[in-house]
Amino acid sequence: MKRKFFLLLFLFVFCVEVNAQCAMCRAVLESGEEQSAAEGINDGIMFLMAIPYILVGTIGYIVYKTYKKSPNSETIEE
Repeated sequence: MKRKFFLLLFLFVFCVEVNAQCAMCRAVLESGEEQSAAEGINDGIMFLMAIPYILVGTIGYIVYKTYKKSPNSETIEE
């Protein structure tokens, strides 16, 4: 279990930088001279994209741990 956790943590920390923009944002930012605004928009998009995945993963982990600890999760022998 710890091995999977550290692998997941490693993947989050050492992820590849990706640039993502919608078509409208790209057109507006490419027409401008200043590239720092484009980098800021890219960072904002990536931040907003990551938050739902982190929340769903955290909730899934909590549900998993709760299910594993509950006394009803044991198999019933007949």
